[in-house]
Parts: sequence; structure tokens; C-alpha cells
Amino acid sequence: MDLLFQHSQAQRILRQRNILAATSVALAGLALVMVFISMSRDREIVLQPVLRSPVTVSSAGVSRDYLEMITRDVVILTLDRSPQNLDYWMNAVLDITAPRVHGKIKADLLKIVDEQRGSSIAQFFTIQSMKLDPAGLHSEVSGDLTTIVGSKVVSKQPRTFRYDWEYSGLSLKLIGFGLVDKSQTKD
Repeated sequence: MDLLFQHSQAQRILRQRNILAATSVALAGLALVMVFISMSRDREIVLQPVLRSPVTVSSAGVSRDYLEMITRDVVILTLDRSPQNLDYWMNAVLDITAPRVHGKIKADLLKIVDEQRGSSIAQFFTIQSMKLDPAGLHSEVSGDLTTIVGSKVVSKQPRTFRYDWEYSGLSLKLIGFGLVDKSQTKD
């Protein structure tokens, strides 16, 4: 009886050892697979050069910080131009435009390109203030619009521009922009 007990005890220990060995081999194999997957996957981190805080994008809507950063960059893109960069300028603006208004904005930009091509007129905008409406997806930017002919500054006028946005599928797209006529707005 003692021999029978020892034999059953040895069999039970042997079974436990085999289960432990099989589990160890399976976990080691899983660890190797995970290491291989993590080494073979491309990792991507989006870096913004000038940020006050981390930016997150949510399906719930556009954050005020994100709208401010996008507006700041788009203002510079849309209002700084010279005859030497007109094609790049137009294509860059169209890249950030919503597909549903692409044709209309392209027609407006082509008018500007036709007027300015071959001239020596350049312009740039200096931002002084910004009003943001993340809920209504609007931005108003005020500042000085400077026009240069050749190498001479011919005008420097305070102007306000309005940018209208569309937020769809975690993507903010431009649907319109233009000069704000102060005579039609209420202060």
C-alpha cells in the first residue's frame, strides 16, 4: 500500500511538472512572438514644434487649443504669398480644404493667382489677436496686412479675417475664409 501511495504521488508530481513545463514553453513562445511583433511594427509619433500643451483629437469636437494652433498656421499659409510661391500656396490651401467646397475655393484662389502672377506684389500678415469659437467652428484673426511692391512697403492696414471650419471624422478642414467687413458686424 505504501508503494502504491508513493507511485500515485510520483505520478501526480510528474503531471504537475509536465504541465508547468508546457506552460513555461508556451509563455516563452508567446514572449518571443510579442518581442518579434513589437520590433517589426513601425512606430509613429507626431511631433509639433511649438506647443504649449499636448494635443488630443476627439470625436466629441475640436478643442480650443487645437483650433488656435490650426488657425495660426492656416492664417500664415493663406495670407503670406508672393509671385514666386503662388502654385505652392494654392495647392497648400487646397490640401486643407474640405472636399465639398474644393471647387469654389479653387476658383477664388485661381483669380488671385491670375492677378498676382508676373507682378512684384507680395503680402504678409502679422497676427495681433484671435477670437475662437470651437463650438461654432469659426475663427477671427486680427492684425496688420502688409503689402510690398518690389522692395517697398506700400501699405500696412489693420484687417480682420474669418475662417470657417468643418470637423468630420477627426479631421478639421477649411470651408471658407475671407476679410471681415467691419461695417456689417456688431461690436
